[in-house]
Amino acid sequence: MTAPGDTQLHDIAETLGRRMQAEHHTLVTAESCTGGWIAKTVTDIAGSSAWFDCGLAAYSYEAKQALLGVRPQTLEEHGAVSRETVLEMVSGALVSSGASIAVAVTGIAGPGGGTEDKPVGTVWIAWKRRGGYAHAEVFHFDGDREAVRRRTVASALEGIDRLL
Repeated sequence: MTAPGDTQLHDIAETLGRRMQAEHHTLVTAESCTGGWIAKTVTDIAGSSAWFDCGLAAYSYEAKQALLGVRPQTLEEHGAVSRETVLEMVSGALVSSGASIAVAVTGIAGPGGGTEDKPVGTVWIAWKRRGGYAHAEVFHFDGDREAVRRRTVASALEGIDRLL
């Protein structure tokens, strides 16, 4: 399976944007391994200001704590790439914004950084509606750094669509 290209990402975001606007939702992103790529993809869509609130790129442990309220003990016990961390990220994104829906991603895009327990391509994504429960899912993507990140962006956006 090849990673989605720019046109495919644009199409996914454009379709999502129409739904978000029609249903009067706004989005916040909390991104680690994608470094703001989800926010870039949605803001490439003309008119996205009607449904995109803000994006938080929190790469370091310190940024995850300061911007998203991830607890130091969560990072110490579970690491940045974990269900526990991504759930705190997605909840923190809603606290830090006025959005009604949040998506958070954290993962190991490679080429280094993988372990036996968390190999390169391991990505956690979480979605949450304001006032609702968060849902997190782990993915194991193949490919180089760009392919892992592209698949993460596509999966994050597709998950928001399912949440709607």
